Amino acid sequence: MAFIASMMGINAMPAPGDQPGQAKLVVGIMVEDLHEEYINLLRDYFSNGGLNRLLNGGVLLQNVDYGTSMDPAAATALIYTGAAPSINGIPAEEVFDRNTLHGVPIFSDPNVMGNYTDQTMSPSALLSSTITDEIRIAGDGVTAAYAIAPDPAQAIIMAGHAGNSGVWLNNGNDNWATTTYYRDEVQAMNSRNRTMPLSQRLDTMAWTPLYSADRYKSLPRHIAATPFRHTFKQKGTDRILSFKNSPKMNAEVTDFAIDYINRYDLGRHDGTDMLSLSYTLEPYAYGESSDTRYELLDSYFRFDRDIERLLSVIDKKVGLPNTLIFVAATPAVPRSRRDDEKWRIPYGEFSTRKAMSLLNLYLIALYGNGNWIEGYHNGEFFLNHEYIKQQDKDLDTMRQQVAAFLVQMAGVSNAYPLNDIISNRSGLVPEALLRNTVLKYAGDVRIGVMPGWQIVDDYNFPSVKPSQVHREQATTAPVLIMAPGVAPGTLSRTIDARSIAPTVTQLLRIRSPNGATEPPLNLRTD
Repeated sequence: MAFIASMMGINAMPAPGDQPGQAKLVVGIMVEDLHEEYINLLRDYFSNGGLNRLLNGGVLLQNVDYGTSMDPAAATALIYTGAAPSINGIPAEEVFDRNTLHGVPIFSDPNVMGNYTDQTMSPSALLSSTITDEIRIAGDGVTAAYAIAPDPAQAIIMAGHAGNSGVWLNNGNDNWATTTYYRDEVQAMNSRNRTMPLSQRLDTMAWTPLYSADRYKSLPRHIAATPFRHTFKQKGTDRILSFKNSPKMNAEVTDFAIDYINRYDLGRHDGTDMLSLSYTLEPYAYGESSDTRYELLDSYFRFDRDIERLLSVIDKKVGLPNTLIFVAATPAVPRSRRDDEKWRIPYGEFSTRKAMSLLNLYLIALYGNGNWIEGYHNGEFFLNHEYIKQQDKDLDTMRQQVAAFLVQMAGVSNAYPLNDIISNRSGLVPEALLRNTVLKYAGDVRIGVMPGWQIVDDYNFPSVKPSQVHREQATTAPVLIMAPGVAPGTLSRTIDARSIAPTVTQLLRIRSPNGATEPPLNLRTD
């Protein structure tokens, strides 16, 4: 039959699961701020059944390059689509809305309803297909695909357009939530919210070190001598946010994932199922001390334990030889808490309110009174295009003038006008900055601040004081792939992050997402 199809010029596409060694289950795991150096530091203390099981059985891609700094939502979209933000449409979790002049979630959609949430979300902003979509299409509706994440953006990206459901933990009521865009009834979510609501468990929950201090390699004695203790009581104003920033959230995701595998018989359908999960290893931001090394090392130990629990269930229910697992770290967000003043590290604050005021005065001096600026959002300044057009002024010229003015402000390291980004003339790697810019949402001028400085967004949030300062960091992160027919190993060369999706789909012998342009890595040995 395949011979006849090829003679007729038909591209016969085998369904997942009908080839020898074909995966019955795909598990995609996105991990915020996962660093290989911490894994290497603690590896001797990890169990044999957790991260070591993946490292010993899979291919480690040490330097997967995302091109520019991006938040976890944009990084997840890049991994799952194989396309840069300029193609997949997702530059960040939140974007500037020129109608309301405020930041809004990129997946906001008034045409759907929320389930256990008042947020209305859908993947309509995601412009290309994903790994999840292609698995579902290849399975012709017989297979299932679910996604579980702390936040809605990652849940929706990982569930894609064709997934059965994507669920996230709602900040407003501590319930697991989803959107009516996904039509499958989520029994696991409903059951969890009713029988073991997180709101009732948080009050008695505490995060303390998992092991004795001697296991926390490289931890200074003065820190190890005082074990941390973090709670999530009702009186805390950031209760759910601090919980999401802790390994307790990772354990919750793992518990939920195991429930999904058991309840929905994932990996046991006639084809390939998919389960996508999101974890965090981001430094804890809600403690009293800026030194969170103790908490960070403990997060890795607990993450290893969660992976061990997950792999154990998968092995029993599906068999790891029948499972494709990829673990992708998102590039570290270049920020940290401010060091204690006693260390005298150079520090400063860039006030967006002051910058907007001075910029407005500057433009008035050049062009006269007028409403020249619309707003500021996430490092970008937005000019009033309609008003500039009405006044018969040149937008590109004004962008250049604004950038030249902003770069002279204290703490500003660079200022890129949008026309220079489009012309491939901005940034350390101009081509990467261009491909990671989505013109629909882009500001007219993008700025960066000096290391040690923080952007105080008192223009949009007058009463909120940030606790993070800027740090320059690489835009590479590790990715690990374990799959049938793939020999363990390590690739140390730099690999374009856009190649991960086509590599995964090639291992499944299905087509790549429709926006993927990079060739797949040749990992298969069978």
